[in-house]
Amino acid sequence: MDTQGIEQMLSALRTTAAQASGKPADVASAAPGGADFQSLLKSSIDKVNEAQQSSEQQAEKLAAGDTSQNLHEVMIALQTASVSFQEMVQVRNKLVTAYQDVMNMQV
Repeated sequence: MDTQGIEQMLSALRTTAAQASGKPADVASAAPGGADFQSLLKSSIDKVNEAQQSSEQQAEKLAAGDTSQNLHEVMIALQTASVSFQEMVQVRNKLVTAYQDVMNMQV
């Protein structure tokens, strides 16, 4: 996941929080680039999924004795997929916390 995507998600959450608290619409600016939250979140999850599947395929080929697979590259791909997944889990945790904060706001 990229930093711009996370910033867009946070911007969307801030917009929702501002609207829920009754602030004017100009204070709650839209996400930069006009990307909607759902498609942004889905594309980020898809990227993490692709990284995991690709690294698993590389590892399976290496385990099967494919000489075209380099051990170092496979290990790097596995670690990259692991870190991407951990980052996605942390973003999910932040989103759940933000959602709970918004839902606990008194209108």
